[in-house]
Amino acid sequence: MRKALFAPIVVILSSVLPACSPVRLDQPLMVASGFTSHQVCSETFVSGLNPDQVYAERVKPTGAIRFIDSLIHYDVDREKHEVTTTVAGLYKTRAVYRDHMGCLLLHGIEEVNQAATVDDVSAAGSSISLVPEIAGSAVVEPRDLHLRAALDRAFAEREQPPFIRTKAVVVVKDGKIVAERYAPGVGVDTQLLGFSAMKSVTNALIGILVRQGKLNTAQAAPIVAWQDKNDARHVITVDHLLRQTSGLALEQTNSGFDINSRMLYIERDMAAFAEGAELTTPPGAHWAYTDGNYVLLSRIIRDAVGGRAAEVRAFAQHELFEPTGMQHVTLEFDATDTPLGANYMFASARDWARFGLLYLNDGMVASDRILPRGWVKYSSTQTLDTGYGAGFWINGVSGNAPWGLPWGMPHVPPDAFFAMGYMGQHVVIVPSQHLVVVRLGMSHHQDGLISGADRLVADVIAALQPDASAALRPLQIKR
Repeated sequence: MRKALFAPIVVILSSVLPACSPVRLDQPLMVASGFTSHQVCSETFVSGLNPDQVYAERVKPTGAIRFIDSLIHYDVDREKHEVTTTVAGLYKTRAVYRDHMGCLLLHGIEEVNQAATVDDVSAAGSSISLVPEIAGSAVVEPRDLHLRAALDRAFAEREQPPFIRTKAVVVVKDGKIVAERYAPGVGVDTQLLGFSAMKSVTNALIGILVRQGKLNTAQAAPIVAWQDKNDARHVITVDHLLRQTSGLALEQTNSGFDINSRMLYIERDMAAFAEGAELTTPPGAHWAYTDGNYVLLSRIIRDAVGGRAAEVRAFAQHELFEPTGMQHVTLEFDATDTPLGANYMFASARDWARFGLLYLNDGMVASDRILPRGWVKYSSTQTLDTGYGAGFWINGVSGNAPWGLPWGMPHVPPDAFFAMGYMGQHVVIVPSQHLVVVRLGMSHHQDGLISGADRLVADVIAALQPDASAALRPLQIKR
């Protein structure tokens, strides 16, 4: 009954009163349409998942979309590799798949620029053969009963919504996979969305540019619009953007009404939109999480490597993916060839684990240094009084973040740090245990979010202890 009443009211208000607020009242409907087109397109044509399953598991339960589900219509054209969505017959959006670039959300009557597609450069270099292999081609079944039980708990499902929907778990101990499991329809090569775990990949790309001498974290962000000395934003540094302390008015609530939602699903040039934001607090004084800071870092990366999507892809491939052995990866871009470095990279669960190993090994692969010396420590060093570092979350802080979820994982050693994304994407690095644990899913319940990752990693650590009687007991971590 609530859904049936709510949806018509939203449509009536949004069509009659769009000028009554600085934010259009129909903005959430525009965002819902864009989100649906983008998600269904990417997870159909990049991940190879069933589009109806993607909508049912990823999109429909998200936020207020469940209240307007009856008004949303999406159409998948497999011949054209595109998805079109409307809400109540209005707010039409279209997302189109481009080879090796994922899906592009189009705006208005804009046509996809086929010339912008990039060549497949994956697995092209000889250095992949030099990367230490973490497993063979077959799924690695856990040999230990306690480790198997840990994975059983991670994949256990609730009887009623909201569901947990774990899609993949990979456990790497001492550089080798010791256990992995996948949901039906997902395999070792399936590219899965990391959402904001992508911010940690953006951290790596910035780090590589620092190693190459093209950037410095202490320098003012090289954004042309801020270079006037009379513009208060000219003092924003690369470090401020990495640490989410830029002070820019780029509020992120994921309500559909917020500035961040507009940037991601309505604006054609996300970085240009973000760089126009005013300051709300002095740079460096206050922490406020927003995709906008990483959209700006993405533009900085694009411009530093040549300005085109093909050059960004080649840079990421040759400097990060190939050296680490990541062979099943797709970066997505906006219409201006800026990578969606806040939230849209797809990679196999094994490749997410390989990425975690880079940070576990202090930015090294074998004898090759990929990240600058000291970069991992910098990235995992606390920002102000938060549980955030610089593109990674840290685990030495108690209490809750502003949105009510815990800052960290209380049953996991405090030296852990992790990449984390919306709906339960986690790449957890535990140096003291020589351990990386990846968990990916479409979770709408806390057992699939950070509390579930806490339990999974604690279970894995306990299961790997020499004393098997410790298995599956929560660790008592001294802080």
